[in-house]
Amino acid sequence: MADSTFVAPNWAAGQRDNFVGSRANRIARNSVTSDNVMKAARNVSTLRTYHDTFSVSRPKTGEVTNQRHSGRCWMFSSFNVARAATMKLLDVDSFEFSQSFGMFYDKLEKANSFLEKMIALADRPFDDRAVTEELEYCMGDGGYYPYAMNLIRKWGLVPKDVMPETACSKDSTQMDTQLERLARRDAGILRRMHADGATDDQLRAEKQHMLEGFYRILAVCLGEPPATFDFEIAVGKDAKVPADKLFDQGGDPKDDQKDSDEDKKDDKPRRILRDRNITPRQFCERYVPFDPDDYVELVSIPGKTRPFGHAYHLLRQDSVLDGNPLRFLNVEPHVLDDAAVASLKAGVPCEMSCDVMQQFPRGIEDFPGVIALDTMDYEGLFDVQLDMERADMYDLRESSLTHAMTFQGVELDDDGKPVAWRVENSWGKDACKDGYLVISSDWFHLYGGEVCVRREFVPADVLRMWDELPAEDVEPWSAMGHALGAMRR
Repeated sequence: MADSTFVAPNWAAGQRDNFVGSRANRIARNSVTSDNVMKAARNVSTLRTYHDTFSVSRPKTGEVTNQRHSGRCWMFSSFNVARAATMKLLDVDSFEFSQSFGMFYDKLEKANSFLEKMIALADRPFDDRAVTEELEYCMGDGGYYPYAMNLIRKWGLVPKDVMPETACSKDSTQMDTQLERLARRDAGILRRMHADGATDDQLRAEKQHMLEGFYRILAVCLGEPPATFDFEIAVGKDAKVPADKLFDQGGDPKDDQKDSDEDKKDDKPRRILRDRNITPRQFCERYVPFDPDDYVELVSIPGKTRPFGHAYHLLRQDSVLDGNPLRFLNVEPHVLDDAAVASLKAGVPCEMSCDVMQQFPRGIEDFPGVIALDTMDYEGLFDVQLDMERADMYDLRESSLTHAMTFQGVELDDDGKPVAWRVENSWGKDACKDGYLVISSDWFHLYGGEVCVRREFVPADVLRMWDELPAEDVEPWSAMGHALGAMRR
């Protein structure tokens, strides 16, 4: 009997004969080798059944943002949620916060968090798993909705034109490389100091000095964050801002932010809001009517070791150490659906996260931005079974919540249940369909699994669990940690 431990040459030869003897295999081979897998696997008949029309949809969502070649999706989606309140307050059709400002302080906070973790782990060997994981993923761009909320609460926000994008925010690779080099060098110094008997106070004093180097790199790459700035913007007729900050300015009436044809005929001068010499936190207090503490982080991650009705905290993943901890409440999928629908019906966008590249025909020009379970026939193309249960995908590291976006609309069936979601992405207006995705509800149930909503949209029993349940600590490399995209998001 042949040894089945190895791949036998005569077995491979038989497989080749079987393969080329099938006309379907030959067609699939010719198609994929000519135009790659996704285009060959797409199901045109089902792709054309999806439309960008929604019974519940926010009318003013702002211009589509673009994270470029950076891992800031979580920041863009969070800021896209927050800007809705500012747009309503100012009565404008679009507004954008500075993601470069947010990135500066996110990196500075991550540097502090990383060095604190190196102090806490200083007595462990270099090949300890916690140490190696932290060293491997020490200064990445990734994050979560609570990261952004902590940054807003502590550092505030500024308009995009106050601190615009730079070459290093648009493509963060080179900046991150130097930040990671500095982080690992400093980690080595702290570990040697600990081995030589330095106290925690001495290590933290050295850490504070080390942070100066991170600040300099960030200021060189992103520019200095403003301490104060002048806020000036043309606002709409329904803007709810202090009268003493409003000034009339003549100009072309077609430049006005108007809501009706009658208004467009009005020759009244534009109203300009001017607020001089304000800080980023004052800007938030006055022009961002949005509470960064008023949210609930809901996930739906099934599995025998991940029961619903439990709260989880990812160990060593908190970036702002004096902010709210990274905490998730694990619930059944319909709870996410109901909370997101309630938010959208109230005209409030909400952040969501998913494994966006699963079944996503990205780059297909004639059906852009459609993600569903019946549109990509990989099993038919390869004639192999690829289906997996959702819990198994998390246990086996096949799927995780890797990309954050913003729910802006939903199509409901006769029972009020989601059929498809309108999702604002952060890849620019030319990506997907005018910057948006159409995601079927069954796809989101399989490959999605996170929404952040205001407390008012969460059922009382779920809210009670969020407020009262102690969070179970989980390691980043656990199945739950991996499902939540820990250290890789």
